[in-house]
Amino acid sequence: MMKQQMVLVLDFGGANRELVARQVRDLGVYSEIRPSRFSVEKIKELAPIGIILTGDAGNCDPEIRKLGIPVTDKHDDLQNFVMGECKARGDYDVDSYLEQKVAEIRQAVGSQRVLLALSGGVDSSVCASLLVKAIPGQINAIFVDHGFMRHGEPEAIAKAFEGQDINFVSIDAESRFLAKVAGVTDPEQKRKIIGHEFIAVFEEEAKKLGDIPFFAQGTIYPDIVESGGDYGNLVKSHHNVGGLPEKLGFEKVIEPLAGLFKDEVRKLGAKLGLPEAIVNRQPFPGPGLAVRVIGDLTKQKLDTLRAADHIVTGEIEANVKPVPQQYFCVLTNTPSVGIKNHTRIYDPVIAVRAINTQDFMTATYCPIPHEVLAKIANRIVAEVDGVSRVVYDITSKPPGTVEWE
Repeated sequence: MMKQQMVLVLDFGGANRELVARQVRDLGVYSEIRPSRFSVEKIKELAPIGIILTGDAGNCDPEIRKLGIPVTDKHDDLQNFVMGECKARGDYDVDSYLEQKVAEIRQAVGSQRVLLALSGGVDSSVCASLLVKAIPGQINAIFVDHGFMRHGEPEAIAKAFEGQDINFVSIDAESRFLAKVAGVTDPEQKRKIIGHEFIAVFEEEAKKLGDIPFFAQGTIYPDIVESGGDYGNLVKSHHNVGGLPEKLGFEKVIEPLAGLFKDEVRKLGAKLGLPEAIVNRQPFPGPGLAVRVIGDLTKQKLDTLRAADHIVTGEIEANVKPVPQQYFCVLTNTPSVGIKNHTRIYDPVIAVRAINTQDFMTATYCPIPHEVLAKIANRIVAEVDGVSRVVYDITSKPPGTVEWE
């Protein structure tokens, strides 16, 4: 297999580092981001065919420019630089990435087994499907259902891998998680408890499967870049970048999606035959609906939110084109007076949220037609017990955030 060409994006604090890297990939050339402190020796090891500087590159090490590799800090004509000066072949795409990763996984794993943490999100599901293609019959996938998933998601995840050559283990841990968060109202405490319990459940199940040398997870490229280290300047730490594998004593970690951006992961999932409902799944917080129920958690509240969210999802997907990048609802802890079945009620308010965004760093609310909002509100109040009224969140990000907790 011909060695993959790569263009290096050297980040000197520019806000557009990921945009530049994506533009290079759109030209059919693989790109990677590194921080400005990346050494000349490490650059030589990567052997890029070109280097693009982003941000204030005035302090760029002069030795970099002496490597004989084309360098630019101009981003207005990347095509001429990449395809002309760097003489790129333009042969990078999802197909070539898939072919390369399948070969790498087979060589690394051989006939041994791999344990996969399957959350049910886009990344871990695509990771699972890629592993099945590379080493069928050698994957043990553990899906921990904490009870905070949306309507029908656990069943959809199980069905997606039904009949595939994978040992799929689904753990029903709803009661266990609910017991741990009972009475907890602080959102950060909720997140920590749920994250800790997830690891505890995973550890227990992993031990039952015996000695498995390889651990796989759906880490993607932005996770690595944002977590800092040798791959970028720290933006935020990601739970799936280090930590869990070392704790469990695995010999090696496999992260076959670690070179892909989110849109590329979705393309790869479609090519691997995953259902659209998983490939185009909306971003979803790790603690799931637990941080969309404001205040303390109960099964009844979660079921109420699940039912309302199912209505919101269905109506928006059927009646709003293009579909917003993210849409969901929140069960607030604010009760409101209402009338249902000729009886006065005093139940919580549901808040609907829908946003348009390019990068999820900033977002604007989606101007959903009033007739669609009216239908959503009428259906939720009529069909879902324990809800008094529905409001629509029109706050952009900033000053608001996408999630309420």
